[in-house]
Amino acid sequence: MNTVLTFILTIIVLFVILKIVSAPFKLIIKLILNSIIGGLLIYVVNLVGASFGISIGLNLFTSIFVGLTGIPGVIILIILNMFIL
Repeated sequence: MNTVLTFILTIIVLFVILKIVSAPFKLIIKLILNSIIGGLLIYVVNLVGASFGISIGLNLFTSIFVGLTGIPGVIILIILNMFIL
């Protein structure tokens, strides 16, 4: 009986530890996927905006920024680009 209780307790502790450790990995994977989508969105804006004279630099910072903020981030980058350049 004692070994069964120890086994069950060990399984529960391992499950809790796995749950705690897996949460940051999910956040990192989500950030990476959103950054890739942000980079693709910037690329599309550069393709379409080329005829209007709009271009956004495609680098790690802008990809992460657009990945975190989405379409409003692209709009912010376009407005900043218009005021800076």
